[in-house]
Amino acid sequence: MKFNFKGKTAVVTGGGSGIGRAISKVFAENGAKVHIFELQKEVAEIVVNEIVAEGGIAVAHSCNVAVQSEVNTAIDAITALERIDILVNNAGIAHIGNVENTTEEDLDKVYNVNVKGVYNCIHAVIPQMKKKGGVIINMTSIASSVGISDRFAYSMSKGAALTMMFSVAKDYLKYGIRCNSISPARVHTPFVDAYLKNSYPDQIEEKFEELSKTQPIGRMGKPEEIANLALYLCSDEAAFITGTNFPIDGGYVKLGGG
Repeated sequence: MKFNFKGKTAVVTGGGSGIGRAISKVFAENGAKVHIFELQKEVAEIVVNEIVAEGGIAVAHSCNVAVQSEVNTAIDAITALERIDILVNNAGIAHIGNVENTTEEDLDKVYNVNVKGVYNCIHAVIPQMKKKGGVIINMTSIASSVGISDRFAYSMSKGAALTMMFSVAKDYLKYGIRCNSISPARVHTPFVDAYLKNSYPDQIEEKFEELSKTQPIGRMGKPEEIANLALYLCSDEAAFITGTNFPIDGGYVKLGGG
């Protein structure tokens, strides 16, 4: 094991695919009991079955993070039996568009998941974490701190998740609660594959290479690389780290990507 998570309970929203799946699996591999929140429970159950087959412990939950009552019900069900040590706010949706072609409906949809969803989950776990501490990770994006074309609503939402992190870290430091954020650049997930298939069905390989080269390092990130950073930040070895955003971007922010 890289780190010892035995006896710890983690909630990972959107833990059924992509980065969330990788986080759920690496937490379980290192001893954590993982509760996976997904809009569709069967998506979470696939990862739960993988974790259990590998000797880990995980539970699937059907939960729409944009609906506070659903979040409260899911969190209450967990805390009735055990305390939550870790919350990873990973659930999120993407949107492509500038301010002119982003509709009010588009903005509300992105806000409800990427902003309100993060708030709902933090709001639900904080009262219990105040008793014995805990760790919260907000998955943001490089779009939270640099300009990216046609990402108006998405950038807005990730900027909000970033600044929520700062606020929570400041307000609950005295309770032993640490809060940080992770800001990936482009990561090779099923979302990327689906985007290329739908948008460029005859140019998949060419466009994949083009997207990969937007990172100065010359490739996309791997979900496991993001998960390993989350693992460290939620471990006892990172006890001195709070209120910090961690870009993991192949040099995009500092070296210039595009």
